Amino acid sequence: MAKVLEGKVLVAQGGGPTAVINQSLVGAVLESRKFPQVTRVYGAIHGVRGIIEEDFLDLTEATTHNLEAVAQTPSSGLCSTRDKPDVEYCRKIFTVCQAHEVRYFFYIGGNDSADTCRIVNEESDKAGYELRVIHIPKTIDNDLKVTDHCPGYGSAAKFVAQAFAGANLDNRAIPGVYIGIVMGRHAGFLTAASILGKKYPDDGPHLIYMPERPFDKKQFVQDVQEAYKKYGRCIIAASEGLVDAKGVAIASQFTGGEKDSHGNIQLSGTGALGDLLASWVKNETNIKRVRADTLGYLQRSFLGCVSEVDQFEAREAGEKAAQYAIWHNLDGSVVIRRIGDYAVEYGLAKLTDVARESTCMPDEFINEQGNGVTDAFIRYARPLIGDLPIMERIAAPSVRPILKK
Repeated sequence: MAKVLEGKVLVAQGGGPTAVINQSLVGAVLESRKFPQVTRVYGAIHGVRGIIEEDFLDLTEATTHNLEAVAQTPSSGLCSTRDKPDVEYCRKIFTVCQAHEVRYFFYIGGNDSADTCRIVNEESDKAGYELRVIHIPKTIDNDLKVTDHCPGYGSAAKFVAQAFAGANLDNRAIPGVYIGIVMGRHAGFLTAASILGKKYPDDGPHLIYMPERPFDKKQFVQDVQEAYKKYGRCIIAASEGLVDAKGVAIASQFTGGEKDSHGNIQLSGTGALGDLLASWVKNETNIKRVRADTLGYLQRSFLGCVSEVDQFEAREAGEKAAQYAIWHNLDGSVVIRRIGDYAVEYGLAKLTDVARESTCMPDEFINEQGNGVTDAFIRYARPLIGDLPIMERIAAPSVRPILKK
């Protein structure tokens, strides 16, 4: 039997919000409250920053009804942060945990959050203070290592699929070229999800460009012309992280070198990339009707567009975190493993295997031309987004013209 540690639970949320991150939060909180050795359950406001500022909510006293309603609500219920803790920052986190007699620390986030968990775990080991640390995965980019997929991705992918399905219906009614810019700095999983709302052979998106392949202006224009000739219209999904042959982000030239809090070139917050691609089509072809949108933050926490599969898995990831730490006295990162068609099981990976580094779309998910996805990707992603709305075309015979010759 695992050793029983008596003390408090501390849970926090980091990085970009998702539609189901609160499912993981509530799963961890409610599961933790079942254990008699847990004296209180605290939630840190604004992630790790809230920890070092000792800005906590006592979730022990939140009603189950309230928490279940929060679980159904998109975005981070405890609010989030973009702080990227270094060793000194993590020492402060550990000092606060020790002062408040926290024995179980759960951090919901991406690979940087996993790295924070790793450092805090190492600091507690050095101090000889028993602190179980569990990273609960979350990212719409779906780029965490080890796990099959990440909570948050399925719902964002559902939004992208439905957004492009809607754009396709519009574009079919009044043909032209439509370009949608999708989130994704290094991984194209979310951009690729634009294909999942396709129903008929001539539906868009007709072209999909992801950051895993170099983007070439000349080839892009040629692809658009060929698709337009074939379908009489063209819908394009493009990642905000598109790079040229040298690996330089195309969008970076429009942001003036602005960087985010993690030191990365700012890609979002501007429609310039969509405008650039649209201008290339207008200037290099005879196509007159060209439009571009940047989906932006709408993808992350869109109310009413949530994958039921994503909800269930995010909830279980939170519950499993509590079980691994409190029941089994373990540290690590919760991972999802795909079994059968479609089912999952949960496991625990080493924090060092998930921390910091990210992954990208595998080669077998991208077509040879680099402007679309394969059936292998569709088989991988389709179960994750759950049910889609009905999309149908009128099925009726044509009437023979009388005056037209």
